Amino acid sequence: MQTATETERKYDVPAGFSLPPLAGAAEVVRHGEADTHDLDATYFDTEDLRLAHHRRTLRRRTGGEDAGWHLKTPGDGASRTEHRLPLTDGDDVPAELIAEVRTIVRTRPLRPVARLRTHRVETPLRDADDRILALIAQDEVRADTDDGEQRWQELEVELVDGGPEVLDAVEGLLCAAGATPAAGPSKLARALGDRLAATDHRDKKINPVLRYAREQREAVEDEDAGVRAGSAEAVHKMRVATRRLRSTLKTFKGSFDPERATALKTELKWLADRLGAVRDGQVLSHKLLAVAGEFPEVAAGIRERLDADVARGREELVAALDSDRYLALLDAMDELVDDPAPDDADARRRAGKALRKADRLLDEATADEVDGELHEARKAYKQARYGVEVYAPGAGKPGKRLVKALTALQDVLGGHQDSVVAREVLREVARTAPDAFGYGVLYGRQEQVGEATLRELPAAIKASRRTKVRAWLR
Repeated sequence: MQTATETERKYDVPAGFSLPPLAGAAEVVRHGEADTHDLDATYFDTEDLRLAHHRRTLRRRTGGEDAGWHLKTPGDGASRTEHRLPLTDGDDVPAELIAEVRTIVRTRPLRPVARLRTHRVETPLRDADDRILALIAQDEVRADTDDGEQRWQELEVELVDGGPEVLDAVEGLLCAAGATPAAGPSKLARALGDRLAATDHRDKKINPVLRYAREQREAVEDEDAGVRAGSAEAVHKMRVATRRLRSTLKTFKGSFDPERATALKTELKWLADRLGAVRDGQVLSHKLLAVAGEFPEVAAGIRERLDADVARGREELVAALDSDRYLALLDAMDELVDDPAPDDADARRRAGKALRKADRLLDEATADEVDGELHEARKAYKQARYGVEVYAPGAGKPGKRLVKALTALQDVLGGHQDSVVAREVLREVARTAPDAFGYGVLYGRQEQVGEATLRELPAAIKASRRTKVRAWLR
């Protein structure tokens, strides 16, 4: 499968629109000779148009220079990524493309939803060195859907070797000639029209708890491709999203159907555990190897152990993402956050309650000086911070300051817990090492790290409990 990034702008134009002279737009010196193509594309989606709602288009197209199967996905800014495969006989979507959208369509069948036939006149814009800066496509479109036939004209300006300044300059001249920025994001969206709007069940006005929950649902979906590709950052972000959603279900019980919420919390923990098996090993390896340079044999032992842990965890994680259980989890998230229980009048109070519980656990842990209790307090502060994040945007600066203070406190507790886990790993690896001296040195240093973080704790606690940053939550 080939992939390409395209950056383009679309314009609506009236009947009979003529392309104005564009020489002098940025680096454009002249128009090249125009080519004419007749394109015939069949678009595929689920019955409820899940791909279109997620800004994906999947088509089989004949005609033109890039005939084949195309899947377009969102890119950065105005760009999109196009995945391409050669033409196949029939309308069976290639398995490679289905895999790219599996977390969106899940077990739903893909079927033709629209056929677009386009007569295209494509004009290259060239610079003084005869490079093609951009291509202008003048399209006459006929769209056939279950709702009937539509016809319209439009323009597309796609960058080739030019920069964004070319798009800006060309746009000014096109708009002066009567073109207007396209009202919709794509030909398919225009063709589907009212049907696409009818299947959009997103609430325009939702309460902060549901908005936060839906953001986490979207984060899990968005990071799927990166996790499969081996991105450490994607693993981290998906894990955080699962934790945030699970904490939201625990803190704001009254905002969700209790039976569905209980079942989903179990499944989110299952996924988070598999993400954690990869992420924790990556983080610990980075931290320990950064301080083990003076003991090469120790570094090698640590690397061998943690690399094996991460590799094993990655195998289990990929297997989990390929499982029907994962698809069922995604469906369960949709069902819960898109069909919630009535608004919980006590939701904001519950965030404050979670924070006070974390305070109490931390006070007990610092009095007892027990590592396990500190770890439980840290987890409680995570839940509390996620609850605070739900309402912080509406609280202005105090909300931001409280989130910042709780994050700092959580980082101190996290640093201490990391030192505890690091010592456990060093102790285990040292048992089979021919010489444990280097491990002992590193173990002692990790003890010092743990003690140092605890010395930072009082200041972090004080900052997080200031009346100024908490008053809005009461």
